[in-house]
Amino acid sequence: MSPWIPVSEQLPEDGQRCLCHLPSNQVYLPGKSGATEVRAVVILRFLKDHFLKNASKTGYNGAPHFWQGEGTSNKFFAEVSHWMPLPEAP
Repeated sequence: MSPWIPVSEQLPEDGQRCLCHLPSNQVYLPGKSGATEVRAVVILRFLKDHFLKNASKTGYNGAPHFWQGEGTSNKFFAEVSHWMPLPEAP
């Protein structure tokens, strides 16, 4: 059995950091060449009902949840298909 959990079956706890699968997550590489690569697995924080709590501030009317990036991936991710809890540290 795969450790990946489809978002259609279960969502993480509010505020939980997890590994997320984004099948088409294209990121720009450093430099000015415009080169990109697909990084399909990233660490994101799940914010349950973020847009329901902040609807008057954002004007957004899509999915109620928010997947928040970290570091160089600090943006909204709507295309998360699967997730899994972060493994325990050694």
